[in-house]
Amino acid sequence: MADSTPPSPADAAKPSSKKTLGILSLAMINVAAVLSLRNFPTMAMEGWNMIFWYVLFTVCFLIPTALVAAELASTWPKSGGIYSWVKEAYPKDGSFITIWCSWVNNLVWFPTVISFFAATVAYILLAPLLSDNPVFMALVMLACFWAVTIFNFFGSRASNLLATVGTAFGSLIPVGILVVLMILWVTGGNPSAIGDFSVDRLIPHFDLSTVTFAASLVLMFAGMEMAGYHARETANPRRDYPIAMFLAAAIICIVSIVGTLAVALVVPADQIALNAGIVQTFQVIFTEFHLGWLIVPVSIMLAVGIIAQLSVWLVGPAKGMLPAAMSGDLPPIFRKMNKYGMPVGVLIVQGIVSSAFALAMVLVPSINQGYWILTAITALINAVMYMFMFAAFIKLRKIKGNVTRPYKVQGGKIGMWLVAGIAFAALIFSFVVGLFPSGTSYTLTETILYVIGMLITVLLIILLPPYLLKKFRKDSWKPTKQEFRDWYCEEHVCETDTPIPYDE
Repeated sequence: MADSTPPSPADAAKPSSKKTLGILSLAMINVAAVLSLRNFPTMAMEGWNMIFWYVLFTVCFLIPTALVAAELASTWPKSGGIYSWVKEAYPKDGSFITIWCSWVNNLVWFPTVISFFAATVAYILLAPLLSDNPVFMALVMLACFWAVTIFNFFGSRASNLLATVGTAFGSLIPVGILVVLMILWVTGGNPSAIGDFSVDRLIPHFDLSTVTFAASLVLMFAGMEMAGYHARETANPRRDYPIAMFLAAAIICIVSIVGTLAVALVVPADQIALNAGIVQTFQVIFTEFHLGWLIVPVSIMLAVGIIAQLSVWLVGPAKGMLPAAMSGDLPPIFRKMNKYGMPVGVLIVQGIVSSAFALAMVLVPSINQGYWILTAITALINAVMYMFMFAAFIKLRKIKGNVTRPYKVQGGKIGMWLVAGIAFAALIFSFVVGLFPSGTSYTLTETILYVIGMLITVLLIILLPPYLLKKFRKDSWKPTKQEFRDWYCEEHVCETDTPIPYDE
């Protein structure tokens, strides 16, 4: 049903009144999706060698993902992002498994983001202890989640504006404040909390705990493909998307290093609190400088940044589900759209499921261990999704090598295998190590059972739902020709006589 022929360069460059995103907006979607100040305290505890980890993650995952996504999105700038790219290479089951992985892993991840938001609200109210109150946390988390979900009902223009403004106001400005305080701290003659710089301190000591730590952070930069879900919303996706990718990658890497360094230099590692995220780190820094009154405005900024990130992840994979729904692979509710062209059916379904996880997280204390196991499972699912994307990149170079690529990863076959090979190595490493339990309190038998259980669970989540959906697929799941035309023309800007690739 999907049209597998990429548009001509002329068509791709053709302006349309429905295109709303510029290069900066497209870049900020990725920055909002990937850049997370919540990672700064964790990385700051690594001291100077956090620079090593950031550079390693950038080289092994961020840059390969940006390069490959730029080639795929500029060559096949279709609605659905990673789903559409993988479908070009694996038109049967591979593409659906990919978007399923992209969507389902967010259902458990969303509660961790909104719990950070709720804890930040507690600091805005100058009552940090409220972050330990399950009723407060549940109410604020649900209110935040559904408010952002409903906000996204009103179209891409509003959600993209939130991503751009919210990221600048809620992430980049707070990092700027951190950097200014770091400069004042250093120039004021205060001691560095991580000691003086030396090359030796850049290299971490490698042991079992280091390997586990590295595996958990390989996917810290996950989300660089997020703007691909919006490739059709730019005036010239073949030109704008690659530029936006590299701009986003540069912003993410530089801001992450500088922001984390600011935390590490000022706050001793034993004072860095992780439970409530970076908001507690700001409190420690402001206390050091006798600027405690700043915690409220900065907490508000952080809250806005969290909402911007949540908004991007709510909409991106949800939009990615639409092409699958319009192919008849999902029940009718998944293709339900409103007059703004937003996938309200998917947004409502994911809202209900994620709300259940959020309530379980804060109201049932005994679920904590199981919840973090689920979080580890979602990371493994995410790794599988990216493996499909890089596999599709390689296959498309082989089976559709004659298709003109406005942006192409340089180096020919060597460049292709180098970029994809590095990414595959990082993803396989992350997946294998991610199967093992953290800590050393497990016996050999317990470890083996844990690994087997994790592997079976991940395979069931990845393969069973797509299998069941395919097995019980009904003719009624297929959209009508008019319904398909309305969706297709929303994405491609049709004329009256434009042919529609509808499969009778």
